[in-house]
Amino acid sequence: MNDSIWDWERAWEVLPDLLDGLVITILATVVGMVIASILGLFIALAMRTSTRWIRGPLRLVVDFIRMTPLLVQLVFVYLLSPPEVPALVIGCGVLGVHYATYMSEVYRAGIEAVPPGQWEAATALNMARGRTWRAVILPQAVRNTLPGLGNYAISMFKETPFLFAIGIVEMYTQAQSFGANTFSYIEPLTMVGLLFLIISYPTSLLVRRMEIRLA
Repeated sequence: MNDSIWDWERAWEVLPDLLDGLVITILATVVGMVIASILGLFIALAMRTSTRWIRGPLRLVVDFIRMTPLLVQLVFVYLLSPPEVPALVIGCGVLGVHYATYMSEVYRAGIEAVPPGQWEAATALNMARGRTWRAVILPQAVRNTLPGLGNYAISMFKETPFLFAIGIVEMYTQAQSFGANTFSYIEPLTMVGLLFLIISYPTSLLVRRMEIRLA
């Protein structure tokens, strides 16, 4: 590649800053994924209740979160939060809640995929409803949802650059800052794309293998 277009010296110069930003990116993804996985399961279980006053308002909240952009949600929550709450905490929380609404559908599909005979067998054994969920239904449902959860983890990882909107210096923000200081954006942004690819592609292969194995 022509030196006037690509400068290897600048590419290596920006790499340490990008790796610092990558730590924040991975941290936000992991924490957000934990929140989304747990909250998504609770949403899926709550949506199965026969109580309308729980199911109805929850459905409205879930639809509202799904139908509004993540970027808008980040800025909105950040502006309404007390100044002492760290931006990273807000970012992880918003990522988690946003993706929990999608993961709840994955859990719902996993629960519905459990054969009805499992419920009948648990009833025949006189198992309590709570134990039936813990010992029979959820282990099978969660196993069926692992590929879907993995795909959403990759999507969350790729959407962490939106955190720049609330002042979090993740990988993309580091690249933009370097470009603004050196007037050279090609190297840092290309390196960001490569780092995203290096992490996302092997993860996608792992998820695909899980889908094949669990099919």
